[in-house]
Amino acid sequence: MQHISVEEAKKRLANNEALCLVDVRELHEREVFNIGGIHCSIGKIQTMQIEALEDWKEEEVICYCRSGHRSMMAAMVLETLGFKNVKNLTGGMLAWGENV
Repeated sequence: MQHISVEEAKKRLANNEALCLVDVRELHEREVFNIGGIHCSIGKIQTMQIEALEDWKEEEVICYCRSGHRSMMAAMVLETLGFKNVKNLTGGMLAWGENV
């Protein structure tokens, strides 16, 4: 698993780069603030309910959560399920908010 910084992700989004973002937080967290992408909670990923992500197995996939911990676990699970290029957003939404 690789990591991507908030600064790099923001730069790429600002350049209108299409990113495969996966928000692994709970729905109530996503409703408060999110940066886009597909919502697939860590629980769904851990139980292999990843139908919404299957088309991204060969793409760069960036997982994010509140702090970076759940997304790191999700990234590891996705790698074991055959995803080729998974990255964890370092610091998650906490770092995103600090880096405005």
